[in-house]
Amino acid sequence: MEIAAAAPGVDTGFWLGFIAFLIISIAIDLGVARKKTEALSFKEAAVRVAIWVACALIFGVWVWQYFGAQKGLEYFTGYVIELSLSMDNVFIIAIIFSYFSVPMKYQHRVLFWGIVGALVMRGAMIWGGSELVKEYDWVLYLFGAFLVATGVKLALTRNKHYDPGHNPVVRLVRKCIPMTSSFHGNKFWMKENGKWVATPLFLVLMLVEATDLIFAVDSIPAIFAVTLDPFIVFTANAFAILGLRSMYFLLAGLITQFYYLKLGLSVLLIYVGVKMLIVEFYHIPTDISLMIVVGILGVAVAASVVRAKRLRKAGR
Repeated sequence: MEIAAAAPGVDTGFWLGFIAFLIISIAIDLGVARKKTEALSFKEAAVRVAIWVACALIFGVWVWQYFGAQKGLEYFTGYVIELSLSMDNVFIIAIIFSYFSVPMKYQHRVLFWGIVGALVMRGAMIWGGSELVKEYDWVLYLFGAFLVATGVKLALTRNKHYDPGHNPVVRLVRKCIPMTSSFHGNKFWMKENGKWVATPLFLVLMLVEATDLIFAVDSIPAIFAVTLDPFIVFTANAFAILGLRSMYFLLAGLITQFYYLKLGLSVLLIYVGVKMLIVEFYHIPTDISLMIVVGILGVAVAASVVRAKRLRKAGR
């Protein structure tokens, strides 16, 4: 069973170069985050999202030129899938921040370290998944079935309210780690009566990391439906989540406008799951997959915009 083999020539130098790019980007972002004491404005967030998207597109053009059109299409398809699935992550993070009443000026620090943790976790999961698929290619069928089931579940529960207070991570952290009852600036830890204790901001960070882990369980198998090349999988994932912090400040206030996004994402997951299940009998070309993915998301967003306009006209 084969979807798309790893590209020849993706040697250690390419990996080291991309990891160096990530480290430099994170270092620059950390420096900005330390200097900034207020949340990003909508305009600032829009500019930063545009910069990250531009970087992702430029990298995709380089992949296309260096590795060929097929690898370029795999990268762009994977990037669109990962970026769209990360939007749902943004909405859950907004609910978490609202539930714990995290002040806006502290949210960007939680998001920054959450993204660093997400890069490490996803890198490990991609490596593990790639090795597993190399050894047992039938695992792709399990991934496909899992994605179909997840898509159906998402469609059926898309209007269900998410309650962070009932998350097992919250109960576990509160049980195992001494914690203050209130925020202390943007600190995750502080000394109280001579002992180190966690602040509620640390609890929020743990919940954000756990949330990304859950989303990664969906998104990484989804991109394996497009390519088995770990370099393409990791770079597409990395670019999708690097701009997540800015995307949060851009989209958090527009959550209610994207009414059909979850339904669109559920259709997307079902599609990539089916693509994996039928690959032995019929291989959907990558360029067709890219058009289908963009079409699904475009219809979901367009339907959401039409619905929002209709409700505004009705005064609701």
